[in-house]
Amino acid sequence: MLFYDCATAPNPRRARMFIAEKGLDIETRQISIAKGEQLSGAFKAVNPNATIPVLVTNEGTVLTENLGIAAYLEARCPEPPLMGRTADEKGLVLMWNSLVEQQGGMPIAETLRNTHPAFADRAIPGPVNHAQIPELAQRGAVRVGLFFDLLETRLSESAYIAGPDFTLADISAFVFVDFARVIKARIPQENSATLAWFEGIGSRPSAQL
Repeated sequence: MLFYDCATAPNPRRARMFIAEKGLDIETRQISIAKGEQLSGAFKAVNPNATIPVLVTNEGTVLTENLGIAAYLEARCPEPPLMGRTADEKGLVLMWNSLVEQQGGMPIAETLRNTHPAFADRAIPGPVNHAQIPELAQRGAVRVGLFFDLLETRLSESAYIAGPDFTLADISAFVFVDFARVIKARIPQENSATLAWFEGIGSRPSAQL
C-alpha cells in the first residue's frame, strides 16, 4: 500500500490516526498543501480531484476519501474494530462520523478558507479555484459553537462519540476539535465532558502523529 499524506492538514491526519490505531506500517509520501503540491501534474495523475489523503491499495485501487480508506482498512484488518462490530454499532459509528463531518469539519473549514489570506482563491479544495465568501465564514463561526454544544451533550451521556468504545467517529471529532485552533475556537471551559474526552484521546499514541 501507499499512503499520500500532508502533515499539516486535518483530513490526512484522520487517516493517519486510523492507520496508527490499526498498527499498520504503510509507505507514506508527503504532499505539501502549502507548496501547492496537490495541484501538480504528478499528484493529479494519482488523484484528479487534487485532495489528500489518498491510499493506493495492494490491488492498485485508489481511495481518495477518509471513509473509503477507513472501510478498506477495517475490512482488511478488522482488529481492533474502529467501525463497530454489530449492525447497530456500525450504523452509529457512520451516523456520528457523518454528523461530526457536517457539523464540525465543514464549518471549521468554511471559517478558515473564507478568511485566511492563503486561501484567497482556494475557498474550496480541489482542482478548481473558488473565491472567498466572507458571509460563509461568519456562519461557520456560529456553527462551530453549536458543534461544541453537540459534543458536550453527547459526551455527557456516552464515553465516546458513537458509544462505549473508541471509533472512527472519535478520530474525526478529535482532529476537527484540535484543528479548530486555526480559527481561534477552543472547547469552552465549562464543557467538562468534552475536555475530559479530548484529553483522553490526546494521550493516545496515534494522536501524537
